[in-house]
Amino acid sequence: MTSKIIRTNKERTETTRQALTEAARALFVDQGYGQTSTPDIVAAAGITRGALYHHYADKRDLFRHVLEQESRAVAAEIAAATPEALAPREALLAGSDAYLRAMTVPGRTRLLLIDGPAVLGMAEIMAMDDANAAHSLRQGLAEAGMGRGEVSLDALSQLLSAAFDRAALEIDAGADATEVRDAMRWLLRQALGAEAPAKPAPRRKN
Repeated sequence: MTSKIIRTNKERTETTRQALTEAARALFVDQGYGQTSTPDIVAAAGITRGALYHHYADKRDLFRHVLEQESRAVAAEIAAATPEALAPREALLAGSDAYLRAMTVPGRTRLLLIDGPAVLGMAEIMAMDDANAAHSLRQGLAEAGMGRGEVSLDALSQLLSAAFDRAALEIDAGADATEVRDAMRWLLRQALGAEAPAKPAPRRKN
């Protein structure tokens, strides 16, 4: 009986939090963070204001949680597009496409790249990104051998991450998604350089 009660309470909590984040996300996208009030959110979610403050410290805390969900969703799409069996270079290119595709979810670019830095600050947004999409990028660069000791992998990762974010912003602003994607793939190929030639198979001795 006790385990059933615990499970029921946990399910109720998850349902409440999900309703709040879904309602908040829709309002943040439609109205913007500044124009969205906590009464708006609880009304849209069908939940009391007390319940909101039970789960989140304030509107900013709820906004942070919405962005964390978005950031994790982007990282999950990248991971799904880059299975371990894929060669490092191909995984990097596939991850590039997956990131830009994931950022086309309505409202996501505004939340993560425009309102997020304005509300939470760049330091917090970068930390969130470093735990998700930027981490995937850095890992992909390392596995593909980019930099090869010539430049800082961290610096290279940050610069390419900024390029990806700008690409997402361009697409969100109406640029041709295929052209932007192709440009990012070209950029990555230039950074990757030529692949090392395959070693010739040893000749058999007669």
